[in-house]
Amino acid sequence: MKKFNFLILLLLAFRFTHPAQVQPQKLGAEEKKAVVEAAATVLQKQYVFPDTAQKMASLIRRNLKTGKYAVIDDPRAFAARLTEDLRSISRDRHLGVRFAPERILEIRTPDPAKKKAAEEFQKKASRMENYGFQEVRLLEGNVGYLRFNHFDAAPESFPVAVGAMAFLANCDALIVDLRRNGGGNPEMIQLLSSYFFSGEPRHLNSFYYRLDEKTEQYWTLPYVPGTKLAETDLYVLTSGFTFSGAEEFTYNLKNMKRATIVGETTGGGAHPVRMEILNDHFAIAVPFARAVNPISKTNWEGTGIEPDVKVPAGQALDKAHLLALEKLAAGEKDERIKAAYRWALDGLQARLNPVTVADEILKTYAGGYGPRKITFENGSLFYQRADGPRMKMLPMREDLFRIAEVDYFRLKIVSKNGQVTGIEGHYEDGSSDTTPRNE
Repeated sequence: MKKFNFLILLLLAFRFTHPAQVQPQKLGAEEKKAVVEAAATVLQKQYVFPDTAQKMASLIRRNLKTGKYAVIDDPRAFAARLTEDLRSISRDRHLGVRFAPERILEIRTPDPAKKKAAEEFQKKASRMENYGFQEVRLLEGNVGYLRFNHFDAAPESFPVAVGAMAFLANCDALIVDLRRNGGGNPEMIQLLSSYFFSGEPRHLNSFYYRLDEKTEQYWTLPYVPGTKLAETDLYVLTSGFTFSGAEEFTYNLKNMKRATIVGETTGGGAHPVRMEILNDHFAIAVPFARAVNPISKTNWEGTGIEPDVKVPAGQALDKAHLLALEKLAAGEKDERIKAAYRWALDGLQARLNPVTVADEILKTYAGGYGPRKITFENGSLFYQRADGPRMKMLPMREDLFRIAEVDYFRLKIVSKNGQVTGIEGHYEDGSSDTTPRNE
């Protein structure tokens, strides 16, 4: 398990360290030859699929020999071209060559003071991101919502995860938003997944390591702090950005038929990676292992994960919320609880399918209704009770309106013989009151 933490930190170091950029010197033929040979050797030794590694090594050696790299003298362009050539065979988005001389120098000749400063910076940056956990809240209808942008490896991240799950313990359905999640630590994936299963531990995933020729299994934990949501209806939101560890989390739950996946096909990266230094200027990210799902016996590499309900990423949250409310309402026997789900469902459908009411009709609703007042302004109606706040009325149908600021209250216009005679206040708990028009 520790190897993953090290790899993640190393990758973050390559990704987020930004020393002062100096215009690189032109790349010579000898260095290009050395980089190609070093990359080919590393791939043949470590890349997770030996046959693919051989094909990639042969390609870049052949391209060097035939002069296809001869006109490239910019180091960054050379790294990009090697990456493009390697991926043309492997289709592996984890695989890539990087020009990173400053970072390689730091690794080879570490400065304790700089190392400590970098570690402190990373700790502060992780804390400022709340270790990936960006949002936890309850949506209408007691549907939980959890958004996190990576599976963090820091020890401090695990209490945050436990706290988020404690907040969501009483929700009737849960939406996990991975649309901006690019992956991370398998231990965090294991912890969060364990909240969704009860009983005996369940086999989530395995990783096969080529060099060691061994397989490491990941199972749900027998104990997690707090309450499990093993029976809670679960939805996972995905996009084309959802990648690596976020895909593992999604793929595991989909194959175990534990969650409904809503959104777009994911990025398609299933191979853990280590960085190998090629020379003083170049390094390569090498996928050295592969995920093996115990149910499908394969993984999502190169294909991504197809959602169960395919919608544009921007619409995935509303769609999942809609599905959750429909299922909750259909399965509820207590009419009072069912009414609460229907209330939330009606409100969501109104937001997704906005209604337009003609100004001529809206103007007829303006007036006084006891302590309540409705005014018309710039094509919209506004509601105010006594000296309370003035709030915009949003039409759900021609004679029914919701209030954006107050989700538990709606107004129905009452008419008789074509004349507005009053208004009815409708409340989430099923109660209502009527106020006649007095002006």
